Amino acid sequence: MRGAPLPEAADVVVIGGGVMGTSILFHLAEAGVTDAVLVERGQLGSGSSSKAAGGVRTQFSDELNVLLAQRSLAAFEDFGRRPGWEIDLKQVGYLFLLTREEDVREFEAGVALQNRLGVPSRMLTPAEARDVCPPVEVDGVLAAAFCATDGHLTPEAVVAGYAFAARGLGAHIQTRCEVTGLRPGVVTTDQGDIATPAVICAAGAWSAAVGEMAGVHLPVTPMRRQIVFTEPVQGLPDDLPMTIDFASSFYFHREGPGLLMGMSYAAQEPGFSTEQSDDWLPDLQAALERVAPSVAGAGIKGGWGGLYEVSPDHNALIGRSGDLLYATGFSGHGFLQAPAVGEVVRDLYLGLEPFADVSAFGAERFDAGRERPERNVV
Repeated sequence: MRGAPLPEAADVVVIGGGVMGTSILFHLAEAGVTDAVLVERGQLGSGSSSKAAGGVRTQFSDELNVLLAQRSLAAFEDFGRRPGWEIDLKQVGYLFLLTREEDVREFEAGVALQNRLGVPSRMLTPAEARDVCPPVEVDGVLAAAFCATDGHLTPEAVVAGYAFAARGLGAHIQTRCEVTGLRPGVVTTDQGDIATPAVICAAGAWSAAVGEMAGVHLPVTPMRRQIVFTEPVQGLPDDLPMTIDFASSFYFHREGPGLLMGMSYAAQEPGFSTEQSDDWLPDLQAALERVAPSVAGAGIKGGWGGLYEVSPDHNALIGRSGDLLYATGFSGHGFLQAPAVGEVVRDLYLGLEPFADVSAFGAERFDAGRERPERNVV
């Protein structure tokens, strides 16, 4: 809290107060590492976490991502008990609409992998896709992929739940506290220094700068993504799934009586600006009219801009370099993997074997030519 004094020393300092940082802090505190400090330059969740679409899914092309997503989904399902917070989880499913032959082949392979790992995903015909999501137009759709246990929830609630529980276990959270430098054994902030033998970078789109302070190359690029909300739409099913037109990245899910919608914008330049703009709206409208023309007349009543933390292969950076541990670069799927990654980073800090071997996600893979592309990204 802003009014509390900054501790002069800690066993570990977590940089970043979004869903990743608060998950890590909670899992550390739960394991008995209560002399832990989280520093956040703004308010908790004020970066990318509060701007996320809130989707949670297990449909990935990379086995590690499937494992992390499965573990996280189970944690979200149990969130009301542990850590103990309402997150409004709606398991209405994730539907990917596929309009290119190569995407159909990729998703068929992905579903086979997911099924082998216990994920109940399946391929659908276009007619079956329309049954699952009545507003969609399936002309041009070759096939679809669907998993009924996926869905969406409230991102800010996850951050609040982890933070509340971590504080209750004795961890310290310092907001409006910006890290200005790192040197061996010391984290320097605009509120003073913290002596610590270990630092964890969970700074999202700002991670490259934190890594640079520590002399560690974290190739994370900030990229603006925008979301809009519609006016109420009549006749939306209560169980409308999160629906993605994979070729264009256009997606929507129900938000109250209307829709939340978003997509990538091909002309978007990297950078930290989150100001809303209108330049992408013609592309959004065109995608909406093609994918779900029955709801294309809904008016827009608001929205926001946020940041993706993009890595070169659209996969996470999780690992350790000396005294710096890091969990960043998730390229759009960090929110949904945060519970599992919190466990993994806790175990890396404690010198334990995590439930999944994430060594392939180390940042050094890029220098070694071992990129590990995740294909199922939007």
